[in-house]
Amino acid sequence: MIQAFGLTSNTRRDLPPAVDDLSLEARAGRVTALLGAPGSGKTTALRLMLELQQGRGITYFRGRPLHRIAHPSLEVGVLLGDVPGHPDRTVRGHLRMLCAAAGVPVRRADEVLEAVGLVSLRDERLGTLSRGMDRRLGLACALLPDPHTLLLDEPADGLSSRECQWLHGMLRAHAAQGGTVLLTTADPKEAVRAADRVVTLDKGRFVADQDVHDFARTRLRPRVAVRTPHAARLAALIAKEARTAQRSVEVVREEGNRLSVYGSTCADVGETAFRHGVLVHQLADEVGDMGPEAACPSETEQGPAEAQPRAAAPESAETDVPHDVELSVGTSERERRVKGSAPSAEALRSVDPLSPLPPPISVRSAPSPLRPLRYELRRAAGVGTGFLTAAAVLVASALTAVFLARVGHTPQPRLLAAWPRELPLPPAALGAGLLGSLAFGDEFRHPALAADRGTVPRRLGLLAAKLVVSAATALLLAFLTVGCDVEVLYLVYGRELAEVPADWPALSASWIGLVVGCAWAGVLAAGIFRSTTAGLAALVAVPVVVVPLVQKVFEGASVRAAAGFPVRLREVFLLQWPFGGERYLEVAARVIVQPVGSAMTLSLTALLCAYLLTSLRGRVR
Repeated sequence: MIQAFGLTSNTRRDLPPAVDDLSLEARAGRVTALLGAPGSGKTTALRLMLELQQGRGITYFRGRPLHRIAHPSLEVGVLLGDVPGHPDRTVRGHLRMLCAAAGVPVRRADEVLEAVGLVSLRDERLGTLSRGMDRRLGLACALLPDPHTLLLDEPADGLSSRECQWLHGMLRAHAAQGGTVLLTTADPKEAVRAADRVVTLDKGRFVADQDVHDFARTRLRPRVAVRTPHAARLAALIAKEARTAQRSVEVVREEGNRLSVYGSTCADVGETAFRHGVLVHQLADEVGDMGPEAACPSETEQGPAEAQPRAAAPESAETDVPHDVELSVGTSERERRVKGSAPSAEALRSVDPLSPLPPPISVRSAPSPLRPLRYELRRAAGVGTGFLTAAAVLVASALTAVFLARVGHTPQPRLLAAWPRELPLPPAALGAGLLGSLAFGDEFRHPALAADRGTVPRRLGLLAAKLVVSAATALLLAFLTVGCDVEVLYLVYGRELAEVPADWPALSASWIGLVVGCAWAGVLAAGIFRSTTAGLAALVAVPVVVVPLVQKVFEGASVRAAAGFPVRLREVFLLQWPFGGERYLEVAARVIVQPVGSAMTLSLTALLCAYLLTSLRGRVR
């Protein structure tokens, strides 16, 4: 059950609010349609309910506001706009990634694919889906965690008539199981076909809340649709004959050469056109929309005998204002009460009775994925960008190593790492930094995780998962790069250039620290600045800007400055290092005191502090 009270969006400049003091209720076991013309505030109302937009008001989902629900995605399924996902990700891969985020079993992805009829397209890329298939995928994403409540914005947009019938059946089946469904639409006929109850909006304000049968009787009436190049002349002839015969007929000019004739029949309109020689291109019976004001006419503007839809024939004079709507003209929306939709006592206690305005709505970031490590693994492996980047790094490293060996005058450690002195970083470090930057850059560019809940969350759980996955990827890339370079050098130049250096433990630690540090720098910088480009820029700034500063501060501090550091540390703290632990500590110290190691350590510390400050600032808001 959804109960919304006093929803009001913030005004911009001198424009009126898109939603003004709106209160409504959508009951469990029913499909409720929020009807309004484009620009009437339907989407804004949903965003206010979901706390995605600032304003005022409060919305209860089964008695609790959304920010009081621990895992909103398990309670409310949402479809707003197109499905935001990476265009190269497959349909099935996208849903499996969201399964990890929602904490549901991975088999649920196949179940919803079968439910929405996308089994045959499960290997299609998101960027190749048509509008109708995208709406089906959006519905699958909303149904994935099996929520109690569905909030769908224009779910039938882009669907054929047959697909719309299928959609209506799915929504009614969800409601029949005790769920709540609230959808928006701009088509009154669509609302009649899909919903059990219709709430009408006009320019952001409430108009009526009606049972679908009462809505159809007061809002929709049969009409004759006519298309003719002589629309003005035919309209005048029909009106003249209606006055002569004392019949209640209304003729409305539509766009182009179209007429809508209320209170007449196709036979009468066709005979009139034939007698006067008027060419007719179309003549058909349709169901016409009488406009939002026809759904709930005001008795203060008309007499009781005239309280009927415009253009009504005398035989339909029994049409009146629906009895289930009590609307006081000129009063505040909060003073209006629809029979059967009064708020519960718990809901009323939650709203301050002394406050003249409803409480403000604070936009909150999305919650972290329930299974962050599994989510990050599926996100990284679901797109071919990482594999292409790794392949490009291996090829570039091998070619660079062969070229450096041919030129000569390159130390063997730099030769194996394909790291010319003229370049700030080797290809493997740049590739690891790019993959790390994509870990957050893709999240902000294609926010599959936070599609319905605002920006991508900067939570420590998600950050830890991204750091672990990026470190593992960088470690694998570092080993593959050195192995590939050694093999290529052996094939081209023989065993002499492919020999393993004597001090390989220290060199390996430095190499792994460099590549993993670059990956982490990319992750943190992209998470702070919300851009892959910013992550790469921060990575390149380490050797270009930070290293010279560190060298100036320490004025050429060498590795020998750390010699004996573990021994002195053991003497100070009286520690006994098991299994020769001082050697590993000495290796780590050697890595850190190098100019590049010191600059990387300093940069990572600064980026981590900035990330934590940004995260805390977001929580304070």
